[in-house]
Amino acid sequence: MTVLTLIACLSLLTWLWLTFCQGGFWRTDVRLPPGRADGPRPSVAVVVPARDEAEVLPLSLPSLLAQRYAGEARVVLVDDGSTDGTGELARHLGAAPGALPLTVTSPGEPPTGWTGKLWALRHGVELAGDVDYLLLTDADIAHEPDSLERLVASAESGYDLVSQMARLSVRTRWEQLIVPAFVYFFAQLYPFRWSNKPGSRTAAAAGGCTLVRREALARAGGVAAIRGAVIDDVNLARLVKRGGGRTWLGLADHVDSVRPYPELGQLWRMVSRSAYAQLRHNVFLLIGTVLGLVLVYLVPPVLTVVGALVLAPTVALPALAAWALMTYTFRPMLAYYGRPAREALLLPFTAALYLLMTVDSAIQHWRGRGAAWKGRTYPAPMREGREELREQPPCADGPAR
Repeated sequence: MTVLTLIACLSLLTWLWLTFCQGGFWRTDVRLPPGRADGPRPSVAVVVPARDEAEVLPLSLPSLLAQRYAGEARVVLVDDGSTDGTGELARHLGAAPGALPLTVTSPGEPPTGWTGKLWALRHGVELAGDVDYLLLTDADIAHEPDSLERLVASAESGYDLVSQMARLSVRTRWEQLIVPAFVYFFAQLYPFRWSNKPGSRTAAAAGGCTLVRREALARAGGVAAIRGAVIDDVNLARLVKRGGGRTWLGLADHVDSVRPYPELGQLWRMVSRSAYAQLRHNVFLLIGTVLGLVLVYLVPPVLTVVGALVLAPTVALPALAAWALMTYTFRPMLAYYGRPAREALLLPFTAALYLLMTVDSAIQHWRGRGAAWKGRTYPAPMREGREELREQPPCADGPAR
């Protein structure tokens, strides 16, 4: 029992740290800051990379074309080699009366060293022209009519990058089990308050909805500076922050993903596609992550039951306390997604699934499949950051370094 008691106490100490010293990651009150409501509005280009998105585009693109924005705004949709008529559908949707100006373009296949999405973004940024802001948003993201106005107003209050984590679908049972935990784990890894604090080393963004000053993007090296990044949003925020920019990230109230994930396999691929890249393809970080997930999420319920069965209160009580903190901190995220508090008891099971997804991500990488997405695979880790940019010729989306 001595070893089990030590493990249970270590788990409890970890949860005490996470609850009170990890930037309040579990709180869901970090929402879009109020912005300036006066003065002329700067110009904005909305850049949407899209690959085989005909299924969701009718639910998302019209919301962008219908934005009520007081300044100059236009939409650039980059058809990234779609085979399902995405480009033609976008042009049809763009013909709606009163819609914002829409440009549909295709950059062709990405060259070696680029991910498809970032090659598309670079092309869209080039076509955007000399605008003040760029809204980088995914093809499955729907925006309320005042979303752009709110984002720009917040940025004008003193931010170079403003990003909202879109509310994901939780219609199916698997979505209800996986999605709230996905956002909870992300916030635990990148506490929003730390990320939003000037001078903090933590920096993150949500790729589905990121508004960035064109000047700040160019100062950071442009899209080319992160051209091989699988986790492009976090890397973009890091570059902007390192360049002296001020960034903000929080939960969304007016931005929603319309992409459904009705099956576990779809959610599994969503997570495993980038999990090992998040660990920088480092086997030691993988081992540490697996052990950490076991200690933090699996030890509390398992040792609570074991301690109760063998009548060992020195094992059961600290384990139960750790489980209580886990449950308590997960409840706000469940409330944000409109889920009942009792589902917090399922978090250990969900964490076990994430552990398996992470291991599977590493296995797929070792097999040469890497980050597979819509017919493309990035089997080898690519260097991310400014050092890559020195190997490239000057680009229109940012100065060469």
